[in-house]
Amino acid sequence: MISGMPSGQAARVGMSTGTPTTAIEDRFNVLALTFDGKQTQLESNRQAPVPVSGDALIRPTRMGICATDLELCKGYMDFTGVLGHEFVGIVESVADRKDNKWVGKRVVGTINCVCGKCDMCKAGLREHCRERTVLGIAGRDGCFAEQFTLPVWNLIEVPDNIDDDHAVFTEPLAAAYQIIRQLTVEGRPYITVLGDGRLGLLCAQVMSQLNATVRCVGKHAEKLQICEKWGVKHRLLQDVGLRNDQDIVVDCTGSPTGFTTALGMVRPRGTIVMKTTVAPQAQKKPADLSPLVINEINLIGSRCGPFSEAISALSSEKIDVLSLISRRAKLADAVEAIKTAAKPDVIKVLLEP
Repeated sequence: MISGMPSGQAARVGMSTGTPTTAIEDRFNVLALTFDGKQTQLESNRQAPVPVSGDALIRPTRMGICATDLELCKGYMDFTGVLGHEFVGIVESVADRKDNKWVGKRVVGTINCVCGKCDMCKAGLREHCRERTVLGIAGRDGCFAEQFTLPVWNLIEVPDNIDDDHAVFTEPLAAAYQIIRQLTVEGRPYITVLGDGRLGLLCAQVMSQLNATVRCVGKHAEKLQICEKWGVKHRLLQDVGLRNDQDIVVDCTGSPTGFTTALGMVRPRGTIVMKTTVAPQAQKKPADLSPLVINEINLIGSRCGPFSEAISALSSEKIDVLSLISRRAKLADAVEAIKTAAKPDVIKVLLEP
């Protein structure tokens, strides 16, 4: 059984509910990790966020550094503001009294903040809302701060049997489960998960639940070694021939060269699932797309996924996330933690208040 509530949860703050008072708004300035378009920096006097109607004010208890965060610091999405989108935290207050039930709850949250009115939202494709902002990625400050806001609609309460170290993996694990939703798996296909980073290793575990022959291919033997405990086959990229013989290739490399490698692995009329996003500045040479046409390859972009399935997997211990934690750091040391997360021998760095 996964251990119960973390000790930090006992420190829930009994703040006023409903619309925050001026006293709460002015109580203190928050510590936050920001990116100004050129560099990351720790701001100790950033104005405390105030939830507007529909929002909750959240105090994160655990935050995860993602490959997307690293790309944002290279110019991806032209983002500026507070970084971070992977979190578990405590709801401290809400803007609307009708949402009072959320105060004191331990939550995770989906990252797309939507209008609910556009054609995409009405069609059930809220993740692709025409007016969306994305937590710590596009148009909205993120969670690498002492406090941040997120719409109540985005929140999911965390079950008592999932501790913070597990819960903080909900968002990236959901992204891994999204692949299964998008694929039609027939027979017993050969599947390669390309990339041995945090997302690649999560995807390898999730894909191994399918009726398929799955392997994880990467460049770092020490990272791939973790696959042994999960019974997932693994190979170093340098030892793998590009024979166009894989039915499905999932690109989790986070590298501009990953797609080209995937094209060399997938069979004619096979499928490539793209999980990689990279800053345009990193793409030194455009990929040759002609093999997509010549070999009639199916190309699927894959982004956010089902939190319910991720939480269920964490609760039942189907997925090992603790083995992926390489380092821990305090929010006050977040600038150095971002640098650490970019090192080739590091898988996952968690931040704590």
